[in-house]
Amino acid sequence: MPPAMADILDIWAVDSQIASDGSIPVDFLLPTGIYIQLEVPREATISHIKQMLWAQIHNYPMFNLLMEIDSYMFACVNQTAVYEELEDETRRLCDVRPFLPVLKLVTRSCDPGEKLDSKIGVLIGKGLHEFDALKDPEVNEFRIKMRKFSEEKIQSLVGLSWMDWLKQTYPPEHESSILENLEDKLYGGKLIVAVHFENCQHVWENNNPFQIVLVKGNKLNTEETVKVHVRAGLFHGTELLCKTIVSSEISGKNDHVWNEPLEFDINTCDLPRMARLCFAVYAVLDKVKTKKSTKTINASKYQTIRKSGKVIIEKAAEIASSDSANVSSRGGKKFLAVLKEILDRDPLSQLCENEMDLIWTLRQDCRENFPQSLPKLLLSIKWNKLEDVAQLQALLQIWPKLPPREALELLDFNYPDQYVREYAVGCLRQMSDEELSQYLLQLVQVLKYEPFLDCALSRFLLERALANRRIGQFLFWHLRSEVHIPAISIQFGVILEAYCRGSVGHMKVLSKQVEALNKLKTLNSLIKLNAVKLNRAKGKEAMHTCLKQNAYREALSDLQSPLNPCVILSELYVEKCKYMDSKMKPLWLVYNNKVFGEDSVVVMFKNGDDLRQDMLTLQMLRLMDLLWKEAGLDLRMLPYGCLATGDRSGLIEIVSNSETIADIQLNSSNVAAAAAFNKDALLNWLKEYNSGDDLDRAIEEFTLSCAGYCVASYVLGIGDRHSDNIMVKKNGQNHKKNKGNETPFVFQLFHIDFGHILGNFKSKFGIKRERVPFILTYDFIHVIQQGKTGNTEKFGRFRQCCEDAYLILRRHGNLFITLFALMLTAGLPELTSVKDIQYLKDSLALGKSEEEALKQFKQKFDEALRESWTTKVNWMAHTVRKDYRS
Repeated sequence: MPPAMADILDIWAVDSQIASDGSIPVDFLLPTGIYIQLEVPREATISHIKQMLWAQIHNYPMFNLLMEIDSYMFACVNQTAVYEELEDETRRLCDVRPFLPVLKLVTRSCDPGEKLDSKIGVLIGKGLHEFDALKDPEVNEFRIKMRKFSEEKIQSLVGLSWMDWLKQTYPPEHESSILENLEDKLYGGKLIVAVHFENCQHVWENNNPFQIVLVKGNKLNTEETVKVHVRAGLFHGTELLCKTIVSSEISGKNDHVWNEPLEFDINTCDLPRMARLCFAVYAVLDKVKTKKSTKTINASKYQTIRKSGKVIIEKAAEIASSDSANVSSRGGKKFLAVLKEILDRDPLSQLCENEMDLIWTLRQDCRENFPQSLPKLLLSIKWNKLEDVAQLQALLQIWPKLPPREALELLDFNYPDQYVREYAVGCLRQMSDEELSQYLLQLVQVLKYEPFLDCALSRFLLERALANRRIGQFLFWHLRSEVHIPAISIQFGVILEAYCRGSVGHMKVLSKQVEALNKLKTLNSLIKLNAVKLNRAKGKEAMHTCLKQNAYREALSDLQSPLNPCVILSELYVEKCKYMDSKMKPLWLVYNNKVFGEDSVVVMFKNGDDLRQDMLTLQMLRLMDLLWKEAGLDLRMLPYGCLATGDRSGLIEIVSNSETIADIQLNSSNVAAAAAFNKDALLNWLKEYNSGDDLDRAIEEFTLSCAGYCVASYVLGIGDRHSDNIMVKKNGQNHKKNKGNETPFVFQLFHIDFGHILGNFKSKFGIKRERVPFILTYDFIHVIQQGKTGNTEKFGRFRQCCEDAYLILRRHGNLFITLFALMLTAGLPELTSVKDIQYLKDSLALGKSEEEALKQFKQKFDEALRESWTTKVNWMAHTVRKDYRS
């Protein structure tokens, strides 16, 4: 074993002080109370270890009290701190990885439920005992309902023929008085509030002002000498329902006791069901109120006051039965024209009070003539008026179904009403599996806006995931990649549990993927530790030695790719595997692909980088490609796979047979500084593989893809564009020159690495390094014009493709804004507020006429041409640095 290998072995083995022969000390606890320690091979199977133990037991007291060996199995505390029985004795010890090297010999259990719970806990990375320990009625109720739902799904598959099972699994693509204590951590402390109502038959008959009692605060993070007060507000989405209330100022050491009633200027009957009670705590210094520490508390307990949905809807119908008659004055042509202008605005546009009044007054016109106006109607309603809310709920029941793309907006934080969200999900049911996959990233994010675990959206996602394993796999990873976040850990955890219970057959596939990713994370972590001690050659050799171990080889072979369940990662081509030079040392993994007959499949594993922004950008590129193709324009886009699988970790698909612009330029020049200015390098590279008509075809492919990425990078504001993150892929026969009847090469330009979007361009010393709206260098133009300076026809066609592509995207501008808005809760560094989305509104020129928008784009196109020399200067600096590093 090489000297460095002790550092590259499994962390569990290192912590267990692995011996030079690969053995580790394990403590065995017997049912007789006897304790034995043995040195066992870390790669030994559980069955082999049991045989080793049995051979030693004869030498210890009370052996005669034990039953036959097959009557026992080992148990341990696993990685998630959950008791696990190791029933599968073909597993190796290094794969089990117990929390401590302690194995307990226990009588075989026959409760399959406990075994399944243990397996689910390991798979989702969260022990199910954590859910039990909460003793939360809502959590318990949801888990019970979902277990029944999952069992029914499994039962529906029993008895199906193999073909029918395949089609099912892989389809061709009353309220009483309430008293609740609301407690939440507040800077290490706790705020206790009592929410209560006068005893009445129905909440909507309670015409008394809504009142709470502020009880006390424990261990608030304030100085002992200061006074503290609390500000309370009622919100529906982002709308403040009434004036905020401020408590009296009190002081205290550990406890701040108010016992003070706070009355709001809104009647209880007028509270919408999804109202949120929020608090902020302030410290007061020298009678000048200065904000010291604040914390918003999501009072989800309070939101259950209107849980009886059927009763509310019946009541709504009663109140709103005369709505159509009351709204007798329909809008004339003048009003309808004004209404249409308001409704055509993008989702970021603000409505003034008069406009909201007009929309609400003409709500019947909206339903009949402008059904797509529903989001703006919802923003115009007075949510603190019971009758208005009831009228809206009745209207929703007869509102035409919206196309799914338009209904997505209704799942935003601005629309918290349960019935609105149920209506939106009803519209989404029209989606095909392919379309649902396109928007799954956002649908998982907006689960965070749902006030209850059991909601229409979570049920919808589970239903579709259990009906299609491809959707199920991506739902699993989107949820699991964020299950470590405390605020959503329970919500995402119980949905993951529900999916696993309903798709037990899929668990084995997912477990294999989880095991492989754990191995890669371990290897990557140890490579980082060794980077300061080993040179690149020795580090690569040590990596190869590690990958050849049985534990790694078996864990990383024959698994479905998390990036694409249609791809089987068969066997590692170890000698071609490596790690990159960048800070996080991502792993470059090459697989022999035996399934589809391709030469290889390459994936990159990253640990330490948040891939979710890349996921979002690539999703937008796929959507653009789809919208262009729907309009009859194929721009040969190449949005490769990218998937976040954990906290700052995930996988990226490597596009085969591709080279960076930087490498193409460097290979054509002896001087790095001159490489970036060699306009013939790219064209000569294309000519090397094609000639005649084949060259024309290759240039056509390059031209279309260049147009697509020019428009896409401009619209999305993609920054940090240099010659190492713009690449060209060769599609065709693997030969140097095209001969005879062999298939010629075609070339697609594509971009990678999307660390900067929405106009967040790089600068140095306060000077912008990127001065162009998108990358259009003269060497690109030289290829487009086929090397002929005066070939205006080819360049004119390229320009027309860019303009057509831009106008197509602009017609779907609201969809792009909606999708980015739905991602605000993801916590991406460059997408934190609505202000960040303003870039999209500006780049798509929303609010302008199509003629004005096209004029703006033409100006940006000319600017990109005029300032392309600045791009070449940046590329030269990048190429020189790269050449110096190598």
